Amino acid sequence: MSKWVKGKIGEILTLQRGFDITKKTQMDGLYPVVSSSGVTSYHNEFKVKGPGVVIGRKGTLGTAFYIESDFWPHDTSLWVKDFKGNDPKYIFYYLKALPLAQLDSGSANPTLNRNFVHQIDTFKPALEDQIKIANLLSSLDAKIELNNRNNAELEAVAKTLYDYWFVQFDFPFDFAPCPEQRRREGKPFSNGKPDANSKPYKSSGGKMVYNPTLKREIPEGWIEGTLEDLGQIVGGSTPSTTETDNFCRNGTHWITPNDLSDNQGKKFITRGATDVSEVGIKSAKLKKYPKGTVLLSSRAPIGYMAIARNELTTNQGFKSFVPNKEYSSAFIYYTVNSSLKTITQYASGSTFKEVSASVLKTVKIALPPKNVSEKYTAAVSAIFTRQDILEQENEKLVALRDWLLPMLMNGQVTVQSVME
Repeated sequence: MSKWVKGKIGEILTLQRGFDITKKTQMDGLYPVVSSSGVTSYHNEFKVKGPGVVIGRKGTLGTAFYIESDFWPHDTSLWVKDFKGNDPKYIFYYLKALPLAQLDSGSANPTLNRNFVHQIDTFKPALEDQIKIANLLSSLDAKIELNNRNNAELEAVAKTLYDYWFVQFDFPFDFAPCPEQRRREGKPFSNGKPDANSKPYKSSGGKMVYNPTLKREIPEGWIEGTLEDLGQIVGGSTPSTTETDNFCRNGTHWITPNDLSDNQGKKFITRGATDVSEVGIKSAKLKKYPKGTVLLSSRAPIGYMAIARNELTTNQGFKSFVPNKEYSSAFIYYTVNSSLKTITQYASGSTFKEVSASVLKTVKIALPPKNVSEKYTAAVSAIFTRQDILEQENEKLVALRDWLLPMLMNGQVTVQSVME
């Protein structure tokens, strides 16, 4: 590995303030408008040729974005005007590794001054080593992105199948012609039941019956119910935060709505930012909930969801569903998700909106026969398993990337040592 050269950031790149543009003056186009929070819109003109690097200047400070195409850096951002012969992708990762938010120079609104950034001491590797570092980190990001795309595609399949079966009522159904005809055709008589090789129920003429409680038609044999019929609805609490013994590093995983906010884009969750100790469990009278519990944030905000990957507990910002009434986690997850609009409408509160367990118990749903929900669970089981694997793989890849990033940038770790 070549010798690293000491200098100032201003000697390896030049930052420039972005350009003002309002929503009113924007015209739909192909060029991304990049603000302090990333790509926020697209415009029909660009200011900078890609590839380029943008960091947050105002509001969200120091967040780094790599832009392949030509783009318009927003006034709330700083963009690299001159890479001074350095690799753009390396510069992106270098800026990403810096704690730039600590350079806040704003009084009311957080602000990053480019002149302060330019004066930071740094060490620069040779261009060939920059490219190797950037390629290694890019390969990890590419794998993470591929897993995310695959996971999103699997999610679309599982959700579409749920909607097809339980919203449109086109679950596969064997309408069972007369026994004599089926015997002549060499087919077993099924007496009418879900069948993966059969016809979609409603669109094939399956009998629909008006339900006065739900005020709509549902398939014959289905009944009205509420979300309480899916599983036991449970809450949580918070041990006293002034008692340090209530929390620990390796206790019972304790989930808050903030943890679900950080978990967005994922279906499963293992743990939150902190654990609770047995002392905390007892003091707050917390209950431990089993693997497969479907978590629903019930306030600040309402509607974040995840499935427990293992035993855990939650704070008071949840109304979760323990699957102990013959319905699977998969069926509960999508049924609750499909009811979120109604759940949110029932929310109340002066400081912030909240949904109580008593409210959830009044949200009406159509309940299929057990064999229909079981068929659905079997149909999506492999999808859920694969999503779980992809999410856990990404957690490891993200942890590896985030560990390597500062180590590679300060020379403590080399690409060669990582690859050996």
